[in-house]
Amino acid sequence: MKYLALLFSTLGPLAVLAEPVEIVAVEARMGASGWRFDVTLAHPDTGWAHYADAWEVLDADGRSLGTRTLLHPHETEQPFTRALGDVAIPAGTARVFIRARCSVDGWGAALFEVTL
Repeated sequence: MKYLALLFSTLGPLAVLAEPVEIVAVEARMGASGWRFDVTLAHPDTGWAHYADAWEVLDADGRSLGTRTLLHPHETEQPFTRALGDVAIPAGTARVFIRARCSVDGWGAALFEVTL
């Protein structure tokens, strides 16, 4: 029992590190030179060692249509919104998906569906 307590006390901090980036909201609008996406993310950024570092727009087949790289952590700005413009969406596409990435855990499995 003592060893289990030690194991869980050691793994406890890792559970926090494994928290995926949450996609809180997405706004999409068509512009003159493509689509613009404003994506709001939440993540327990802890500094340069662990932070939400990107999000991308995917088509229904999982192909990337555009990626927004996040160049720094947002520890004091949560949730936060960043935009990506001039995204070319193939004609006839009715929906796309947003997924997010963190610098430690990589791309999250959760997809946020956006109807265009």
